[in-house]
Parts: sequence; structure tokens; C-alpha cells
Amino acid sequence: MGLSHIDERGRARMVDVGEKPDALREATARGRVVMRAETLALIQEGGLPKGDVLAVAQVAGVMAAKRTHELIPMCHPLLLTSIDVLFEPQPPNGASDRAAIDITATVRTTGKTGVEMEALTAVAVAGLTIYDMCKAVDRGMCLEGVRLVHKVGGKSGEWTAE
Repeated sequence: MGLSHIDERGRARMVDVGEKPDALREATARGRVVMRAETLALIQEGGLPKGDVLAVAQVAGVMAAKRTHELIPMCHPLLLTSIDVLFEPQPPNGASDRAAIDITATVRTTGKTGVEMEALTAVAVAGLTIYDMCKAVDRGMCLEGVRLVHKVGGKSGEWTAE
């Protein structure tokens, strides 16, 4: 199986999806921002000068999903029907003083191509927004594990990683 975004001469190309039937498409991606426990406490208490970190990160994730085609060169512009960006704070466990915020984004559309890139972009940008809003108190934060965990629709059907 070859790469669909490479033509017969080895050049990058946007895949022609014009002949594909419209279908319900859904993708869920996850990632995590790891931080100091004190940083998580500040986020939960609303103690950061830039405002409500998770509210801003949620809006950033939604906006990023809608603009994925402007960021990833071979992505098609899509009419997204639903974008959910959720956060789950994870306090430190055991001997580690590291806390985290787990990020989950689910994106849906009815169209000719999938929304995996939109879900992944939503998670990544939401995580980067958390970093941006908290970097003054914790430059050691780390965005990690951004990955696709589930997708439905299209010729390949359903796929689940977890």
C-alpha cells in the first residue's frame, strides 16, 4: 500500500476525494500536559494572571480543529459538525510531584474524508495553549502522547488504538 499523498513521481499532492461518497466521520485524539503539582493547583484555583486556562485552551482547540487545513498542507477544508475538547486533571500519584492534564478531542463531520488530523490538531493546540498560559510559573511542562485513539467512517471503517 502506497502513501496517498505522494504521486507517481514522488511529489506531495492533495488527494482527490471528489468521487468518494459522503459518510459520517468521527475521530478522537488524546494527549497530556505534564506539570508540577503547584501548577495544576493554580490552574484549578484560577490563580494565573492570564485567566481561565482551561476555558481558553478549549476555545483554542476548537479553533485549531476548524483551521487544520490552513496548518497541514495536504488537508482538505472540512465542514465540521461537532468539536468537543475535554480536560481531565490528574493530581500527582506516588512519589512523583508531577501532575498532568489529560486532553481528549472528538471531531465529527459528514463528508468525503476523515477528521483524524482535526482531532490531533485540537489536542496539540489545546496543550500548547495550556503551556503558553502557565509558562511563567512552570517552564518545565511537557506536552506528550498526542495520538489518535479512535476513528469511525470511510473505506477503512472503525479503528481503535486503546
